[in-house]
Amino acid sequence: MRIDAVELYQIAMPLRWPFETSFGRSTTKVCVLVRLLADGLEGWGEAPVDHAPLYNEETVDTAWAVLERFLLPPLLGQPAPAPGAFAQQVAYIRRHHMAKAAVEAALWDLHARAQGISLAALLGGTRDRVAVGVSLGIEPTVDALLERVEHFLHLGYRRIKIKIKPGWVLEPVEQIRRRFGDIMLQVDANSAFSLDDAPLLRALDDHHLVLIEQPLEEDDIVDHAKLQAQLRTPICLDESIVHARAARAALELGACRVINIKQARVGGLTEAVAIHDLCQARGVPVWCGGMLETGPGRAANLALASLPNFTLPGDISASDRYFQEDLIDPPVVLNADGTITVPTGAGLGVHVVPERVARYAVRHARLAAGGVRV
Repeated sequence: MRIDAVELYQIAMPLRWPFETSFGRSTTKVCVLVRLLADGLEGWGEAPVDHAPLYNEETVDTAWAVLERFLLPPLLGQPAPAPGAFAQQVAYIRRHHMAKAAVEAALWDLHARAQGISLAALLGGTRDRVAVGVSLGIEPTVDALLERVEHFLHLGYRRIKIKIKPGWVLEPVEQIRRRFGDIMLQVDANSAFSLDDAPLLRALDDHHLVLIEQPLEEDDIVDHAKLQAQLRTPICLDESIVHARAARAALELGACRVINIKQARVGGLTEAVAIHDLCQARGVPVWCGGMLETGPGRAANLALASLPNFTLPGDISASDRYFQEDLIDPPVVLNADGTITVPTGAGLGVHVVPERVARYAVRHARLAAGGVRV
């Protein structure tokens, strides 16, 4: 397969509900999509970057620049590399994991389509359905949060995750437990606390949470190890795990007992599978995190979550959790048993609707073989 052209789209889609974390409030989903064209086939990938470098250092502008200038031009007119080979080819480019992940996902999609098999099958997936939960942002009041929890439990989601920050910790957890009992419940701090907050975080032990996600700074594995030693509740690392080496360091230091794998955060599906395999070998459960992805990114996450060691419900909610209209048809839907079906069609197994991509695109570029830009 020869890569004839590539298209970039910067997407801006309104969210059904605002989504607030410890570092900000979003009303619009933004991302960069990559579309690879080769021998009459296409492959899609998503970089779930934001306008500002808050979750990590990447933004829509940095991802666009790195994709357009460094990652994509060497592919044009060349045979499509295997995804793992691409990861090695771009290893000399420091970081920019989400930009890399978008290209790698498109290559995985392209190669799976060429073989006529699903991405899940190509990755080694073993499930046809994956259990999913829902991630809820910080609300103006606890009562508003309780209404949101009730709504999504009624829809059938198996697990509830709420965002926490200083001043928004014990009361929402206590009120959820009081009203809904022994549901699967976990919290996500997005690095909002320090080791000095250990007494507050220890108070969460009494509420039987599935886990506490990323309580401390994103690059501080040592203090996470000190905190985990003080808690009965498992710590789950998210932002700290940027590749398999970081996962190995965290596990060997005892910094966590669970790992959240986001393929975009770690540079692509190849590295995500490596982290999965490492954790599986060490008996450490993993789950698939989410970045409010649109359809192409959500489909890639579903394929990843079909691997055997994804034993906890992931943040791969249905399309209508976030959008009135997704970029794919049919949308991702929640089954009655709180699972989502893994696509079985070739590649991502979903149809990206060009008219919808065009509708929500605020920037577009096409690069063709021979150095032609149109």
